[in-house]
Amino acid sequence: MLKVGLLGAGRIGQVHAVNIANNPRSRLVAVSDVHAPAADALAATYGIEARAADDILGDPAIDAVLIATSTDTHSDLIEAATAAGKAVLCEKPVDLSLARAEACLAKVRQTDRPVMIGFNRRFDPHFAALKAASLAGEIGKSELLSLTSFDPAPPPVAYIKVSGGLFRDMMIHDFDMANFLMGARPATVRAVGSAIVDPEIGAAGDVDTAVATLTYADGRIAVIKNSRRAAYGYDQRIELLGSKGLLQANNMLENNVVKSTAAGVVSAKPTYFFLERYIPAYVAEWEAFVAAMIDGTPMPVTLEDGISALAIAEAATHSAKTGEAVELPS
Repeated sequence: MLKVGLLGAGRIGQVHAVNIANNPRSRLVAVSDVHAPAADALAATYGIEARAADDILGDPAIDAVLIATSTDTHSDLIEAATAAGKAVLCEKPVDLSLARAEACLAKVRQTDRPVMIGFNRRFDPHFAALKAASLAGEIGKSELLSLTSFDPAPPPVAYIKVSGGLFRDMMIHDFDMANFLMGARPATVRAVGSAIVDPEIGAAGDVDTAVATLTYADGRIAVIKNSRRAAYGYDQRIELLGSKGLLQANNMLENNVVKSTAAGVVSAKPTYFFLERYIPAYVAEWEAFVAAMIDGTPMPVTLEDGISALAIAEAATHSAKTGEAVELPS
């Protein structure tokens, strides 16, 4: 039985708490949050202790911690947790700074403790099935990848100001998915972005609409489209074109009823946001972490994977600001 401490009792922390508590091979034993009432409320829900983060990290009875705190705390907590002998699952991104994330990796390697980064979309059953079909050679060699990720509405500008920008906060999921599906990091990144959804986002120094083009050493291409606004819901699609065919993962809809009449053909909208769309992915993500810890299976998303996605995000941010393509080290 894996005994787990949860650091962070906000929206995503609450999602993880459910999965930790519901998994028959893990037990949630403590929670912390800088906002004490949030920790107290979550602790009361599960009949556990609300404790300071340092107390959780220093408790030898706790095997692992799940970090669901603000991004600017991730590297510090990963380092502290691994130094204390804990295994870690940390929400993305590793850090807002690539240099800081790389320094974190160097310290973690000295401890030899396992760290998994929470890129939950790899565990979505539909995306995972697409990856499996690609690996099985069902469409030959992959050549052109298209990733669409549109949110239904932008977050508050106060969040935008501390998010690290769209490429680090939002598109980083797609950068990781591109690495996952293409099996390699791109050689070149070119990105463009605009603030056309909300001018306050632009005033905060960020963009809300962006496209990135990733070019690989062997000539393959990935195109990623992001928007902070899609009036019809949460748009999450993948197309992977190969030498022998095409793989597609389409949107999850609110229901699968299709009405066909003389007036036209109508179906339901996509599910509204990530909590509805990706709940099965979060469940599978936690199951994979527990399996790695108890059964010794490989850690499916490593700290190195998180740093790779962050490196692409930094390159895209630079490209969007300068208009220049950025080369990534091989």
